Amino acid sequence: MRLGLPTTNGPSRRPDRPVADAVRGHWVDRHAPEALRPYLRLARIERPIGWWLLLLPCWWSAALAAVAVGRPGPDPWHLVLFLIGAVAMRGAGSTYNDIADRDLDARVERTRLRPLPSGRLRVRHALAFLVLQALVGLAVLLQFNGTAIVVGLFSLAPVAIYPFMKRVMPVPQLVLGLAFAWGALMGWVALTGRLDPAALWLYAGTIAWVVGYDTIYAVQDIEDDEIAGIKSSARFFGPWVRQAVAACFGLALAGIGIALALSGVGPIGILGASAFAAHLAWQVWRLDARDGAGALRLFRSNRDAGLILFAGLALDAIWQGLA
Repeated sequence: MRLGLPTTNGPSRRPDRPVADAVRGHWVDRHAPEALRPYLRLARIERPIGWWLLLLPCWWSAALAAVAVGRPGPDPWHLVLFLIGAVAMRGAGSTYNDIADRDLDARVERTRLRPLPSGRLRVRHALAFLVLQALVGLAVLLQFNGTAIVVGLFSLAPVAIYPFMKRVMPVPQLVLGLAFAWGALMGWVALTGRLDPAALWLYAGTIAWVVGYDTIYAVQDIEDDEIAGIKSSARFFGPWVRQAVAACFGLALAGIGIALALSGVGPIGILGASAFAAHLAWQVWRLDARDGAGALRLFRSNRDAGLILFAGLALDAIWQGLA
């Protein structure tokens, strides 16, 4: 049993150690001033996969919208804004999640060294840091058109309720999908000023992708989640977790495929989507519910899968826009 003991919210004198699933040798753990490390860890800076997975649907949508309107490539300024916003809002969401989950996190081996359950940071400091990150995200959002601003603000609803869903909902990853897939709407509306069926299909497909990859991620915690009473898709699907991930990825490819067809994506984009599909199939093939470390590697590989799809869509937009 790997169950950790709850800790107090006061300062901790235990040695400063990286969180279990942090990138090994990350600069936060090696070079950042010790006073800043708890804040950087709250924002998951030493685990960049989170903001990558929040960012990629934004970039997909920006590239797909460019194809649809005949623009030679996605707007570079929008791509930069989405990058800044993804890092800020991933940090804000993670901080909020850690505040809400600090008691549960203290009971799970993988999360008990996070800044709040380990006692390295007080809740009031985490709240102040949450506000700061949210203000950065708001400043980014205000750079877009009015419709995009309204759509972006609605994303706060699934973010707000997600931490509590793992206590009551058998597959809380569905709510996580609503939040993490939101960028599939943002890139489109930022360029076009409206929400079209292609963007909605891309959003639906991206939700399924999120549920699939986060089910892989949840494989790491099946034992501890059961003891702590935390619900997850990996626990819910049990011995059928591999088939469930395959079904999620199949739905993802269906939704994304419809979005590409509605947008007029050409051969380059289709080639990128095919490579993306092959990567998802490889993940299903390699998934072993008994191998937590392997599940973490597969989860992180979704950054590469997402970049493959983005490259195909962006190059297709450039090719068609210049033709």
